[in-house]
Amino acid sequence: MTTVIDRTRTPEPEGSGPVSAAARARKKADPGGGLYKARTPIYPKLVHGTWRNIKWALLILTLGIYYLTPWIRWDRPGGLPDQAVLVDFTGRRFYFFWIQLWPQEVYFITGLLVMGALALFLTTALFGRLWCGYACPQTVWTDLYIYVERLFEGDRNARMKLDASPMSFNKAWRKSGKHLAWLGIAFGTGGAWIFYFHDAPTLIRTFWVGQAPMTAYVSCAVLTGTTYVFAGWMREQVCTYMCPWPRIQGAMLDFNSLQVTYRKDRGEPRGPHKKGQDWTGRGDCIDCNACVVACPMGIDIRDGAQLECINCGLCIDACNEIMERVGRPKGLIFYDTDNAVAQRSCGQKPTYHLVRSRTIYYAVAFSLVSAIMLWGFLHRQEIDLHVLRDRNPTFVRLHDGSIRNGYTLKVSNRGFQTRTFEVDFTGVPHARLKTPGAAATDGEIAFTVEPNQTRAVRVFVTGAQGDLEDANLPATFTLVSGDLKIAAKSTFLSGAANP
Repeated sequence: MTTVIDRTRTPEPEGSGPVSAAARARKKADPGGGLYKARTPIYPKLVHGTWRNIKWALLILTLGIYYLTPWIRWDRPGGLPDQAVLVDFTGRRFYFFWIQLWPQEVYFITGLLVMGALALFLTTALFGRLWCGYACPQTVWTDLYIYVERLFEGDRNARMKLDASPMSFNKAWRKSGKHLAWLGIAFGTGGAWIFYFHDAPTLIRTFWVGQAPMTAYVSCAVLTGTTYVFAGWMREQVCTYMCPWPRIQGAMLDFNSLQVTYRKDRGEPRGPHKKGQDWTGRGDCIDCNACVVACPMGIDIRDGAQLECINCGLCIDACNEIMERVGRPKGLIFYDTDNAVAQRSCGQKPTYHLVRSRTIYYAVAFSLVSAIMLWGFLHRQEIDLHVLRDRNPTFVRLHDGSIRNGYTLKVSNRGFQTRTFEVDFTGVPHARLKTPGAAATDGEIAFTVEPNQTRAVRVFVTGAQGDLEDANLPATFTLVSGDLKIAAKSTFLSGAANP
C-alpha cells in the first residue's frame, strides 16, 4: 500500500480559528506545555436576571433538601428508627419514608440509578447540560462559595484589586473570614452527609463527645476536605479536568440540541458602538465582553460550543442587560440550536425538532425501566421465605418406622407490624409437623415474626412409612398471614428405595 503525504498544503498559523478565553489564559500561563498547568483565577461578575434567579431558587431548594432531610421524622413501630430517610448499614436496611429496602432488594437501587442516567441522557439530548449548570453538587456548592466570597471581598473588580494588593490588615481579615466561612460550610456539608447513615438526633449528641462511630468522623473529615478544595480552590477545574460528563455529553448532543448559544447571525459583525450611531451594516454585539466576565468557567460563548461550558445561562443575563442599555432586543445569547442559527443565517425560518430518533430512544428506554420498576414495587412481597433442609442426617427413621425430615424456615417480615404466620406442608400424605419442644400436630403450626426482622424456625415433618412410596417426594411449605401468602418448594427424603 502506498502512502501519499501532501506537502503542498500550507499549515494553518498557530492560534487560527476560534479559541476560548480559558484556553488563551491557560496557554499564557504555561506557554511551554507540560503535565501540570497552574490554575488561572477566574473572577465571575454578579449578574441579575431570569437565569440567575432560577439558579438562586434551585440552590436554596437543593441545599435545603440536602441539609434538612435527615431531620425529618417518620414514626415506625417497635425499635425501628424514626428517621424518614436513612441508610442503616448496621441493620442492613434502607428507609425512605414508608418504604424500606433489604439487601436482597438492591435491584431497586440499580433501577433508580438506571432511571437517573436515562433521564440525564434525555435531558442532555434535549436541552444540553442543564444538570451541570443548575443542579450538579459541584455547581451548587461553587455558587454558594462564590456568594460568600463576594460578601467578604466584593464583586469582580474589588476581588481582582484585593488580590493584586500587598498584604494588609484589610486583606488579611477578608481572606481569613472567607476561608473560615468556607470551612464552616464544608464542615456542615460533611456533617449533614453522615446524618444519612445514623440517627441524626443521636449522632449529633455523640459526635461532640467523641462517642460516635469512627466512620462518622472519617466520613465527615473527607467530605469537609473535598468540599472545601473542590468548591473553594479548584472550581472550574473539577468540571473541565476531573468530571467525565463533558466528554460523554458529546455523544448525546446534535445540531438540534438546545444549548446556550451566541446567535452570530444577529451579532456579527461585532464592534464597539456609541450612543446615537446607526446599526445599519453591523451586528448587535458591541464586543463589551460582559458575557465573558460573567462566566464562572471563564470562557467566551461567542467562540461556539466548548467543553468548559456548563450551560448555566449567566451569560444570557449579562448580555440582556447590555442589550437593554443600547436599545436592542434581548436574546443575542440564548438557548438555541446550531440548526436554527444556520437557517437564520441563510434567511430561512428556524425550525426546532425536539422529537427525533435519539430523544425517542431515551424516552422509550426511560419509560420501559420506569414501568418495570413500578411493576416490581407494586408486586413487592412484604414477606420472604427460604427453606433449608437438613443435610446431616438427611432423614431419621423413628422407632415406629415413620420417617422424619428436619427443615429450617427463614422467614423475613419486611413490614412495619408484627405478623403471625401459619405454616402448611403439602407433599406427604398425613404428615405431622412440630417445632422443637412442642407437640406434633396434623397440619399447621404457627409462629410470630417481629416487624423488620428475620426469624429462623426449626420444623420437623414426620410421615408414616406406609405413605412413603418414593425416596424423594416433592414438598411445599406455605406461609399465610392475613391476606399475604407465600410458598417455597423443597423435598422430603424417605429412604424408600434404600434396602
